[in-house]
Amino acid sequence: MKVLHTSAECYPAAKAGGLGDVVGALPKYLTAGGNTAAVILPKYQQKWILEQQFTIVFQSSFRLHNQTIFFSIEKIDDEILGYPFYVAAIPGKFDRPGIYADPHSGYPYGDETERYICFQQAILTWVKSLIEKPKIIHCHDHHTGLIPFMMKHCPEYKILKDIPTVFTIHNGQYHGAFSWSKMHLLPFFDAEAYGLLDWNDTINSLATGVKCAWKVTTVSPSYMEELSYNSLGLENLFKQEKEKCIGIINGIDNEVWNPSTDTFIYKTFEEDIDDFKAENKKAICHRFKIDYNLPLITFIGRLVGEKGADLLIELITRFIGNGNKAAFVVLGTGDPKLKEQFLRLKEYFINYYDTSLEYNEGLSHQLYAGSDFLIMPSRVEPCGLNQLYSFRYGTIPIVRTVGGLKDTVIDIGDDNGRGIRFNNFSISDIYMAASRAVSLYENKETIKEIRKRIMKLDFSWEQSCKNYLNIYKNLDSKF
Repeated sequence: MKVLHTSAECYPAAKAGGLGDVVGALPKYLTAGGNTAAVILPKYQQKWILEQQFTIVFQSSFRLHNQTIFFSIEKIDDEILGYPFYVAAIPGKFDRPGIYADPHSGYPYGDETERYICFQQAILTWVKSLIEKPKIIHCHDHHTGLIPFMMKHCPEYKILKDIPTVFTIHNGQYHGAFSWSKMHLLPFFDAEAYGLLDWNDTINSLATGVKCAWKVTTVSPSYMEELSYNSLGLENLFKQEKEKCIGIINGIDNEVWNPSTDTFIYKTFEEDIDDFKAENKKAICHRFKIDYNLPLITFIGRLVGEKGADLLIELITRFIGNGNKAAFVVLGTGDPKLKEQFLRLKEYFINYYDTSLEYNEGLSHQLYAGSDFLIMPSRVEPCGLNQLYSFRYGTIPIVRTVGGLKDTVIDIGDDNGRGIRFNNFSISDIYMAASRAVSLYENKETIKEIRKRIMKLDFSWEQSCKNYLNIYKNLDSKF
């Protein structure tokens, strides 16, 4: 393999958000272009993983303080994903039904630090054994942020120190920081490298990845800029390391997100946009208790503050409560308290609001196909993929002007507009944006013209792959 992607998520094996989509698609397109890329992630007890056949390709152990951790690396027998796919099976650490949290309670697992230190050591122990080692190790988010440090400064893995590393930040809100009292969990490292682990008196996995990786990327140019003034305490670090940092807009997998062939949706797209949208909207109205004649505004994603879920609750309550003619559907899971509030809204706004509090990939496709608008009131949005999916299905995004949403959504008030934008994270701004959507819905000719325009947009992985290939080649002249 030329590139080994290390990640906590990869669609369709394990996905909680955009990280899974990116890690599932980028290696596929790299491999299709002749640059073999593989993925390794933990072996969770996720449905897709449990359904596959794996072959053990490596077995070994490492020390976690005073414990010996045994593990195996397993490869999927059939390369159905379009690239080599591996899992690290670490008994007692990842053989659970959730990725980050217990799916029944909604609360996160309490041993994240131990789990991901084990995962990273398992990867490096395996790579160290390979006769033909990867030319690039590409790490994604804080879950694998210690890998560049371990390769450079842990004697056990220094044989790998000359392999270039790329560290991609999909979400800088999560640092993977832990107390120095847990330092004993790390493999032995050079004493002079102490400062590379430290940030604000904690061991900060995200900060360490930024310091130690050969190249740092994030998923949009605007988000890279935002990290230098809003990254929960890492602002000065991003300013210091800016010369090796670059923002690259994510692509989307046009084979997975194809309205003409999508098996998840009620009616595939042929030539008539109006018929395509109408039939799929009817399917949504059959699934949810909402009025077909109202403009349908949908939210798809994690129900957390970062995604603006709390502001969305306020918007739905006020907008419908004030007599505005619009319907809302919410699909997602997340914070238990927010879930309870979204569920309670169903009692008050029958025919105007409904929700499905779950992760449901197939239903999300149907909602993209049948909704009139997709709303993304994010506090932070590194790139955002949902707005790109909505373009493919002729659904007009309503987004806050932040991160990748700023880079990809042009307001309909400007030339070649693609969506509706609002600037401030406030009820007044989002209320105005929803009002603009309702007014736009009444103008059938204009909305049809916008739908045609956005369905022709190309945010496929081909261009993004070229940008990553340029990075790889600059790091390794023989790539």
